[in-house]
Amino acid sequence: MKILITGSNGLLGQKLIKLLCDKDVNIIATSRGVNRLPNDGQYQYESLDIVNRQQVIDVIGKHKPDVIINTAAMTNVDQCESEKEACWDLNVNAVKYLIEACTFTGTHLLHVSTDFIFDGSHGPLTEHEEPNPISYYGESKLAAEKLVIESRIKWSIARTVLVYGIAHDMSRSNIVLWVKNSLEAGKAINVVNDQWRTPTLAEDLAMGCYLIAIQAAEGIYHISGEEMMTPYDIAIKTAAYFQLDKSLINETDGSKFTQPAKRPPKTGFIINKAKSELGYSPKSFEEGLKVLASQLD
Repeated sequence: MKILITGSNGLLGQKLIKLLCDKDVNIIATSRGVNRLPNDGQYQYESLDIVNRQQVIDVIGKHKPDVIINTAAMTNVDQCESEKEACWDLNVNAVKYLIEACTFTGTHLLHVSTDFIFDGSHGPLTEHEEPNPISYYGESKLAAEKLVIESRIKWSIARTVLVYGIAHDMSRSNIVLWVKNSLEAGKAINVVNDQWRTPTLAEDLAMGCYLIAIQAAEGIYHISGEEMMTPYDIAIKTAAYFQLDKSLINETDGSKFTQPAKRPPKTGFIINKAKSELGYSPKSFEEGLKVLASQLD
């Protein structure tokens, strides 16, 4: 099987390459600019800017992959609010080009999406919930989902929630690293207690994507952790695991923060479909911290 990954320099892209290198898969890694991962010849790297339609058609036409896993996106929610044109280009138009290329090559497109397509009025959520985004990021990701669903190609969508993990070059931060680094520096932090999520270890998300790809599963799958937690819960558990000072963590609520983009108060996923149909089995948050800690040694 030949799998092409877009956004291979990102956190999920990096985890997918690492995972697939241990499988019997021909890997084409693509990202904008130079490759930021070591390559001992186990995969091919192609520089690809997926907002460039011709580049997308040329690269996919050249490799004719069986599956494309689209991990490339603008995911900074506030940046999407202030840079709407760039957000739409990367999160929607690029997906349109991928679909067009897949139409020519008969490729299965696995598109990675988000819990931010929901309004956060309740959770956890199944795949059948009605989307209602409250941010421009959420709107762009929902628009991309609609393009995929209405296309005539083989497709699947992997939605996920609050991904955490360690990038090879430490180029990506996330809530766990932010809490750990802040507390190690003796810095007090304010963490909200009124948003609920099911945080997802990047390695688990990569495995979920692999299971969809290898089984040629079609449709929408919720791929996340299982534990409903607030950012405050995450901070306290992170401090406990790394034996850091919990007294530096101040519990607060979202009304104390002014951010350009609204956040859905409560999402989180019910992952029964992924577990029963794919054999997906995520780690607990505690186990996820252990994985993360092992990569920091």
